[in-house]
Amino acid sequence: MQIKNHRDFWAGVLFIVTGILFMILSRQYQLGTAAKMGPGYFPTILGGLMAVLGLMVMLPSFKGPVVKINRIELRMILLVLFAVAVYAFALPKLGFIVALFLLILISSTASHEFNLKTTLISSVVLLVFSWLVFVKGLELQFPFLPTFLNK
Repeated sequence: MQIKNHRDFWAGVLFIVTGILFMILSRQYQLGTAAKMGPGYFPTILGGLMAVLGLMVMLPSFKGPVVKINRIELRMILLVLFAVAVYAFALPKLGFIVALFLLILISSTASHEFNLKTTLISSVVLLVFSWLVFVKGLELQFPFLPTFLNK
């Protein structure tokens, strides 16, 4: 069997490996039943669904036109990973708003179509939406503003 669409194939492999990894790592928690779910139930089911989704993405990659991956954009990957690391380190001291803004700004520079005006508009929309979902809707307890402004 020849791989025709390398993008879909490797995306499917990534989903399958991640799903199986979640299923294996969630075994350390009690599974429970559908009626009385334990802490391992949701990650196990989600990992299984992710593996099935990976199969659904990967299997069609063996037919159709040939699509090759030209080159891996290492700069883009590193920028997105750096943005997530900055968010993780900034959240406790700088708060949700600043950390999320930095995440959006840094990760958006990874795109070839980066535009500062569009990024700023997207940042405001995403900040408001995230605030509504996480702070108001889910009532998650993390610093909203930088710590020096809360005193």
